[in-house]
Formats: sequence, structure tokens, C-alpha cells
Amino acid sequence: MAELSRQEMHRLARLGAQARLEEIRREESAIRKAFPELFDKATRPLRTTAAGGAVAAVDPGDGGDATAVRRRRRRSHMSAAMRKAVSERMKKYWAERRKSSKK
Repeated sequence: MAELSRQEMHRLARLGAQARLEEIRREESAIRKAFPELFDKATRPLRTTAAGGAVAAVDPGDGGDATAVRRRRRRSHMSAAMRKAVSERMKKYWAERRKSSKK
């Protein structure tokens, strides 16, 4: 098989990507037809967060605000002393790892 130039590889990759996008669009269309309630903004459930936030379905008849149900993820903040302690522990940990790998 003849070697392909970089431009030819890029062109073929682009054609493949376009074909895949068309396939995905057809799949999306089929899903939208099969499950129209998933895409109706009035009845769409709220999405979950990566941190496992609450899932709540929105009832269009209750008059409630959908955004009021969402919960924000709270982050724990470390003090400077806590960060320093972690840093020292990790330095010790990696020093031990380096020492054991040289043996």
C-alpha cells in the first residue's frame, strides 16, 4: 500500500469525521422521534451534576422554578497549614518511592 501524504491523511480523516457526524445526527433524530418528552423543555428532568447532585423532575403544572431545585456543589477549602501538611506528606511519599525504585 502506498504511503499517504499528511494532507491526504487529513482529508480522509475529515471525510470520516463528516460521515460520523451525519450518522450521529441521524441517531439523534431517531431518538428525538422515539422519546419526544426528553426534549420538551416544560417536562424535561434536570440533569445531574458530576458530583452526584440531586435529580428532580420538573412538573410544568406546579408553577415552581426548575432552577430552585438544583444544588450547587460545595467545595472544601484547605487552609494554608493544611496545604503545607499535605505537601510535606507527599514530598515524603515520593522520596520513599524514589528510594525504593533505585534498589
